[in-house]
Amino acid sequence: MNNIETIFACVVLLAATAAGAQTETSRFELTPFAGFTFGGEFEDMTSSDSLKLDDGASFGLILDIRESANTQWEILYSRQATQADTTGLLTGGASFDLDVHYIHFGGTYLGEGNRARPFLAATIGATHFEPGLADFDSETFFSFSIGAGFHLRPNDRLGIRLEARAYGTVLESDTDLFCRTGPGENICVIHTEGTILWQLETLAGFVFRF
Repeated sequence: MNNIETIFACVVLLAATAAGAQTETSRFELTPFAGFTFGGEFEDMTSSDSLKLDDGASFGLILDIRESANTQWEILYSRQATQADTTGLLTGGASFDLDVHYIHFGGTYLGEGNRARPFLAATIGATHFEPGLADFDSETFFSFSIGAGFHLRPNDRLGIRLEARAYGTVLESDTDLFCRTGPGENICVIHTEGTILWQLETLAGFVFRF
């Protein structure tokens, strides 16, 4: 387990403990999920090239803490292990491995229903890009997300969550990304201006209620 996943696991444990301590009637939902993430592109401002992320599988965990009959606090972690397509001028190949981590906090609003309830979700947090290039720096930026979907509830303890979620990562202006520095060496894969990197994740997960 890497540092990002360890931190998230600790946050989930602390939040769940706090939720249970507030009141005996508090309830929370834990949703491990699998999904598929689309899109993502870094535009290079010094050339006409771009660094495109391959579509690929993702997985993660969502913790929801009930606030009222229709609202919940939400903590989300999502990870996509993908590849970034490049010309290979700096990396020595046509692509390189890139892990994309989202760690977010926000809330959900649940619509009316019994066994099937629509919902809207909104979160903010951080996106962490971790390249699989030796000695190249990782990058972390502010990000936000908006999602919508359905909770299917065959009983009070178990359920299914179906969702589509859009992530926007705010890239800083005039920024060099994925750099390797050392004595007499300063190499960066791409240079970007301030923009938003968009990704879309579709997911399904089992909901466990406590």
